[in-house]
Amino acid sequence: MSASSGSTRSTRLPSLGPRGEGWVAIQFVLMAAIVGAGFLEPRWPEGARDVLRAAGAVLVVAGGAFAVAAGRALGSSLTPFPRPSTRGGLVEAGPYRLVRHPIYGAVLLVFAGFSLFASVSALALTAALAAVWALKARVEERFLAARYPAYAAYLERTPRRFLPHVW
Repeated sequence: MSASSGSTRSTRLPSLGPRGEGWVAIQFVLMAAIVGAGFLEPRWPEGARDVLRAAGAVLVVAGGAFAVAAGRALGSSLTPFPRPSTRGGLVEAGPYRLVRHPIYGAVLLVFAGFSLFASVSALALTAALAAVWALKARVEERFLAARYPAYAAYLERTPRRFLPHVW
């Protein structure tokens, strides 16, 4: 696999538990911090607040819809852990035709939208969540490649991780 395809080349990132429980704990702490920061200063400037709130509402709705579609596509394969569920299989349909981790991308849109509605601090923490999920996705892809022989071909067909045509 080529590096440009987003390969699962050897990574030194830790699994943080047999199923990746540490990654899940980190993400939920950050998610709670984002919501909490939404109630803190600094708020968005008064002149930009209405536009940012409207854009935020659009992102929340779009991200929510994309997350629901991705969750439905995963079905029994849905798990918060990087290690794949033993109940499911490799999913390549629905939003997974476009990106490898659409739930991460969708929930990032939701939190970015919330942040635009709420505060600068929440947006900074959303960026930290994006960084954590970028790392967690690399660990997850290592597990997926080990479990599903077809994952290498899927990587080639689906170069983006979170958002179609973007990331």
